[in-house]
Amino acid sequence: MRLLVFSDVHANATALEAAFEACAGRWDRAVCLGDVVGYGPDPNEVVERVRSLVSGIVRGNHDKAVSGISNLEDFNPVARVAIEWTRSRLLPENLRYLRSLPAGPIEIDGAACVHGAVDDEDEYVFAANQALAGLLTSPQSITFFGHTHIQGGFSYDGTRVGSVELSAKAGTNSSVVSLEPKTRYLLNPGSVGQPRDGDPRAAFAIADLEKRRVEFWRTPYDISAVQGRMEQAGAPEALVLRLAFGR
Repeated sequence: MRLLVFSDVHANATALEAAFEACAGRWDRAVCLGDVVGYGPDPNEVVERVRSLVSGIVRGNHDKAVSGISNLEDFNPVARVAIEWTRSRLLPENLRYLRSLPAGPIEIDGAACVHGAVDDEDEYVFAANQALAGLLTSPQSITFFGHTHIQGGFSYDGTRVGSVELSAKAGTNSSVVSLEPKTRYLLNPGSVGQPRDGDPRAAFAIADLEKRRVEFWRTPYDISAVQGRMEQAGAPEALVLRLAFGR
């Protein structure tokens, strides 16, 4: 069973379609790690596309804020503007869908799926010391998480926490990570719609847990087209510009 794992689409329909096109025929089931909406110009299109495709999904902090589950106190002013704009544009049925999304972890095909940390869906996991608790307490040895918009992750072999290093071969758009036995993993597919690791291409992963391998993918998309729609919607300039820099 090949599992397409993606996260943090942030209402970027162009990036999402580019990701689906790049990996067409390579996966059997799909799971989304949250933040379907927020920042981008296409909230209804993305919600409807995700609804039609995923076998499993957890909510993100933007999904919660847009649907009224959480307040906006923890968001910066730019993010608040985007959330309020998104809320005003979402169709009622799509708003209800976001409100119904579960908190993680959920389990699918032998993997656990969360948005942030295993024990706190809103926590960012950037460093090894933050990853250790989740590596130890997750209900599965393989856990996928999002939220940071940074592709990669962490491993624990019983003695130390290591970083999962990604290195794509020349002429390819993917890096393959072989999963070692007796090792626990926290793996982040990166962000489809707003990467923040210095690479503006849409990011996602394809996992084959029976074969103990995960492919981390990047694919280009028409960033300028998305920026144009954002400008027409009146998005803050900072949100428009950051797409091109992957920051």
